[in-house]
Amino acid sequence: MSVMVRDPVSGLTHFIGACLAVVGLVLLVTRAALAGNPWHVVSFSVFGAGMILLYTASTIYHWIPVEGRARSRLQKLDHMMIFVLIAATYTPVCLVALRGGWGWSLFGAVWFFALIGIVLNFFRVGENRRISTGFYMGMGWLAVIGIWPLVRVLQPGALFWLFAGGLFYSVGGLIYALKRPDPWPSCFGYHEIFHLFVMVGTFSHFWMMYRYIAAIA
Repeated sequence: MSVMVRDPVSGLTHFIGACLAVVGLVLLVTRAALAGNPWHVVSFSVFGAGMILLYTASTIYHWIPVEGRARSRLQKLDHMMIFVLIAATYTPVCLVALRGGWGWSLFGAVWFFALIGIVLNFFRVGENRRISTGFYMGMGWLAVIGIWPLVRVLQPGALFWLFAGGLFYSVGGLIYALKRPDPWPSCFGYHEIFHLFVMVGTFSHFWMMYRYIAAIA
């Protein structure tokens, strides 16, 4: 397998993530459709698509054994999809839970920053690992701006999973930026640990959507 692909373990983790993302999309949209909530269907579709795009792009980047310009393009795509997933995760929170002025304002802000991040990545601006990680984390924690409206509309369990997911993403981001811990660099190092934290963060937000936000009328 190591001969056939460039980065087998990192690719495998996010290939599993891509498969689980498809399952998550089906579960969320099915539940919303059965309840007859069009906003839920649209929002969950965006979130599910964001999960699939991120994990698929990451799998392709880590598995396809290309170098030079081709590898650079795949890496760009991989990094761009991080912004897409962050904004896609906010979408159900903004349009189903918050709604109104707060919901639409936060929705517009997060997608605006996602677009900026995508453009910067396209033109290879801010390639420094720590700067890019800080951008991701700052965008991810925009929710604190609307913390009081969120407290009013979300159950304690939903808030727990919302911030737990953010914490998992943040710890993973720090591991990625610092390249530590790096236990077995040749097969399972800091990058693979980072991938696992990202997956747990995604699951936390999926569970928040499925268990709590899907139940909002």
